[in-house]
Amino acid sequence: MSQNDRERLLHLLKTRALELRDVRLSSGRKSNYYVDSKRVILSSEGAYLAGKILLGMIRPEVGAVGGMTLGADPLVSSIAVLSHQQGREMSALIVRKEPKKHGTMSYIEGPVIAAGTKVAVVDDVVTSGGSLLRSVERIAEAGYQPVQVLAILDRQEGGQEAIAAAGYHLQSIFTRADLGLGV
Repeated sequence: MSQNDRERLLHLLKTRALELRDVRLSSGRKSNYYVDSKRVILSSEGAYLAGKILLGMIRPEVGAVGGMTLGADPLVSSIAVLSHQQGREMSALIVRKEPKKHGTMSYIEGPVIAAGTKVAVVDDVVTSGGSLLRSVERIAEAGYQPVQVLAILDRQEGGQEAIAAAGYHLQSIFTRADLGLGV
């Protein structure tokens, strides 16, 4: 990963996504700041930078990238497109919050890939780790092998520890300290 790419993505997060205000997070916790990463990762530059940096973190044996809708949708798409440009051919998987009510009735959307395919699981912002852990579980239940867990931002509020307790190591591009918010 280029330091310039990382610095630029951090600048975009600080100037377009970071809000210093009281908020209730999806984890149910209260916080005095919010990072609306979609403001960045749904822009062309933000999607490119996040996808490029995350792709650079993904191990070579990984054949697919997946994560929970909605936070991971732009990330898995960006990573898949960039992987194609680099000749890596990584499929994108989107994990539904509820199973599909018709057709396949599946939690997983995406191309048909071989059972046992190694998958990197991604999310935008991690607080408790719940979304990532549900994604890991559903990807494993679908017959794939989650081997890596990645995020743009670790809020450092227990998510890394919960993910470690499940046997995975969270790798994040940034932590709350990178946003200038301390630990």
